[in-house]
Amino acid sequence: MPRSSPTLQVVRPSAKASKPRASAGSAGDAGTHTQRIVESITAAIVERRLMPGTKLAEQKIADIFKVSRTLVRQALNQLSRDKLVTLEPARGARVAEPSIEEARQVFEVRRLLESAMIRRAAAELSDAQLAELRAHLRDEQAAVQRTDVSGRTRLLADFHVVIARMLGNEVLADLLADLVTRSSLIALMYQSSHSAEHSYEEHVAIVEALARRDARAAVKLMDEHLHNVEHNLRLDPRTPDLTDALKPYAP
Repeated sequence: MPRSSPTLQVVRPSAKASKPRASAGSAGDAGTHTQRIVESITAAIVERRLMPGTKLAEQKIADIFKVSRTLVRQALNQLSRDKLVTLEPARGARVAEPSIEEARQVFEVRRLLESAMIRRAAAELSDAQLAELRAHLRDEQAAVQRTDVSGRTRLLADFHVVIARMLGNEVLADLLADLVTRSSLIALMYQSSHSAEHSYEEHVAIVEALARRDARAAVKLMDEHLHNVEHNLRLDPRTPDLTDALKPYAP
């Protein structure tokens, strides 16, 4: 792809940066620091530690990562291109707040891409790769059982990207990583009572269909899974009735 897309498999930054500042003459170091900021903010969104609308103050981020504001600005610009951050004059940078229409479009594209992906996976994934997927499912289950919200959110999202990478198509994997991250941001705004345990169980059924080499069942299960995730978002909010809203407070 023409740009470097953040994936969900991010490397956690250490508690203290090893270098006080990126040197002005080292483009490589600058790029590394910028990408580290991009990946860290992306991970914080996916793991539900940064909420939509959160202000991203350049100086505070620069202090956290011990880099210049120029590098922070570069990272925020990339995140803006990825639709994870909104840049506004006078207001600065904030975590994006996707619209309902954008949410619907993201899930429509995911269904188109992942249907083709899972059909190919049913034919091409090796037994060793299926074993890796089952190991991923065990990690999902453990995170769900110990109520590790950030861990389970990351693992449930990463399941889709892992399959794409197993197929060896990095363009697809990077594109899907972007869409999955945007889906996580959408879930923060419109999530309802969707159960993480239910998503895990749907992932198990998908992997079992892949193991049987049953492409039709795998595609059907993936489509139903994405439909269920979208259905459990509040994408059809009711127009509030003024009487209903104020009646509890009326004399």
